Amino acid sequence: DGYFGGNMFLYFSTEQIKNQDFRGPDVFVVLGVPKAERLSWVVWEEGFAPDVIIELISESTANTDKTTKKVVYQDQVRVPEYFWYDPFNPEDFAGFRLHNGVYQPLTEDEQGRLISERLGLALVRWQGVYKNNVDTTWLRWATLEGIVLPTPEEIAAQAQEEAAQAQQEAIQAQQEAAQAQQQAIQAQQQATQAQQEATQAQQEATQAQQRAEQLAAHLRAMGVDPDQV
Repeated sequence: DGYFGGNMFLYFSTEQIKNQDFRGPDVFVVLGVPKAERLSWVVWEEGFAPDVIIELISESTANTDKTTKKVVYQDQVRVPEYFWYDPFNPEDFAGFRLHNGVYQPLTEDEQGRLISERLGLALVRWQGVYKNNVDTTWLRWATLEGIVLPTPEEIAAQAQEEAAQAQQEAIQAQQEAAQAQQQAIQAQQQATQAQQEATQAQQEATQAQQRAEQLAAHLRAMGVDPDQV
């Protein structure tokens, strides 16, 4: 189990509340807790602090995210992994892992990713269209094998696409079945017609044989050998 949240207040001490020192991480992940919805995250009530925090920085928040918040997450909340990313400047991308109480900077791997050991996933800069149909460089989660995890919107779109494809295949199968049935009916009709023609030919042959026998009998009655005619 685990909880994925963001844009809500994170309360980590009663002193913080007294000082109205509110913190609202853009994204945070807590492992080993139920997925129930919350309006805020209260550490002493939940019994867990976030395992991972991500701040999406901007020109107005960059200084706070890189200094004040970083110190709070390190010294007071003791978040094991902290990342920041500037959507308007994809090169401003950093990660830190808590080691002996101090954040140590992470190094990007050969693919330009930062690895979260807590989650067993990679943070990647992904170019494409996402929220509000904006085409830019987004921060996305991916497996260590490089597969980008789909968003709920992408999962829904893929399911809709697969349903439409399945419906199209069902329609095509139905059309093929109807065509096969039509061909079977046509083949049956042709077989019936052929049988009728064969029966008619047999009847005509029988009638011809009967006429020949009647003619031969008539000739014999007249004293003529039909074999000599």
